[in-house]
Amino acid sequence: MRRREEERGDGVLRDRTARLYLAGVVVSGFGTSAMWLTAGIWAKSLTGSDSLAALTVFAMWAPTLVGPVLGGIADRVRRRPLLIVCNLGMALLLTALLAVDSADRIWILFAVLFVYGTTGVVMDAAETALIAGVVDQRLLGGFNGLRTTANEGMKLLAPLAGAALYARYGGGPVALLDAATFALAAGLFASMRVRESPPVPLPEHGRRSATAEAIRRLRDTPAAGPLVLAAAVTMLLAGLNGAVIYAVVDEGLGRSPAYVGVLYAVQGAGSVLTGLLAGPLLRHVPERVFAAAGITVFAVSLGLRALPHDAAVLASAAGVGAGLPCVLIAAMTAVQREVPGAVLGRVSATASTLIFAPNAVALGLGAGLVAFVDVDALLLAACVVGLATAWRVARRAVGGVGP
Repeated sequence: MRRREEERGDGVLRDRTARLYLAGVVVSGFGTSAMWLTAGIWAKSLTGSDSLAALTVFAMWAPTLVGPVLGGIADRVRRRPLLIVCNLGMALLLTALLAVDSADRIWILFAVLFVYGTTGVVMDAAETALIAGVVDQRLLGGFNGLRTTANEGMKLLAPLAGAALYARYGGGPVALLDAATFALAAGLFASMRVRESPPVPLPEHGRRSATAEAIRRLRDTPAAGPLVLAAAVTMLLAGLNGAVIYAVVDEGLGRSPAYVGVLYAVQGAGSVLTGLLAGPLLRHVPERVFAAAGITVFAVSLGLRALPHDAAVLASAAGVGAGLPCVLIAAMTAVQREVPGAVLGRVSATASTLIFAPNAVALGLGAGLVAFVDVDALLLAACVVGLATAWRVARRAVGGVGP
C-alpha cells in the first residue's frame, strides 16, 4: 500500500517542505509562463518584428549555455537563502519593465529577460539540490511527477491570462503580476524548515574535472547517452519551432500575436496528458520506445503546423505538447537509473545543459532565419530531422539496448 501511494504521489503532500515547495512552483510558474508569452507579444507589438519577438524567448534561454558554471553557484552557498534572495531580486528587477513603452526602450525588456534566464538557471540548480537533501528519498519520484504536473498546469492558464491582461492593459501590469509571484514564492521558501550543511566548494581545477567526468559518464552509459543526444536534437527542433511561431500565427493564419497564447495553452494540455500517462507507460514499455513514439508525434506535428488552417495548427500544438516531454522524461529517467548516486548531481545537471542548450541556440538562429527563409520550409525540414531521430532511437530499441 505504501509503495502504491508513493507511485501516485499521495505521500508527497504529507511532507510540509514538499508542500511549500510545490506551492512555490505553482505561484512562480504562473508568473513566469505569463511573462514568457507576453514578452514576445510585447516586442512584436512595439516593433512589428517577428525576429525580435522570437529573440525574447532566446534571451531567457541563452543562460542555459553556461548552465554548469551558473549551477556551481548553488554549491558554494546555502540553497534556501539563495532561493529567497533570487526571488526577491527578480521581484524588484521586473518593475523596470514599467519603463518599456516604445520601440526605443525595447532593450530594457531584453536586459531584464536575460537576467531572468540567468537567475532561473541558478534557482533550478538550487531547488534540485535542496529538495534532494530534505525530501524523503522514497518520495522523490512522486514529488518530481507532481512538480511536472504543476509546471505544465500553469502553462495551461498563465499564457492566456498574460495575453488577455496585456491586450487589455499593456505589458506593465503583467510585469507587476510576475513580480508579485516572485515575492510570494520568496515567502514560501522562507517558510520552509530546512537544515543545510555548510557548503564545501570544489577548487577551480576540481570543478573543471567534475564537468569533464560528468560528460564522460554520459558518453559511456549505453542507456542514457543516446537518449540525452536524442533529447538534445529534439530540443533543437523545439527551439526552431518556437522561433517561427509568431510568423505562423501572423503570416499563416492572419491572426494577432495574442493568438500564440491559445496555441501555448493547447500545447500545455498535451504536456499535462503526457505527464499523467508517463509513469504507467514507462512501467510497460522500454524508455527508448516511449521516447521514439514521442519524437514521432512531435515531428509530425511540426509538419502539420505548416498547413495554413486553424484546426491544423491547433492540432499541431497539442501534438507538440504531447510528444516533446516523452524524450525528456525518458532521458532523465535513464540518467537517474544508470548513473551512480555519488556523481548523479553533476551528471544530471550536465545532461540538462546538453539537452536544453540547443534550444537556446535554435531560438537565436531561428530568429534570424525566419526573416530570410520560408517558414513552411523550415517546419518541413524540422519534421524530417525529427522523424530521422525517432527512427534512430527506435532502431536501437529494437536492437535490444535499453532497460
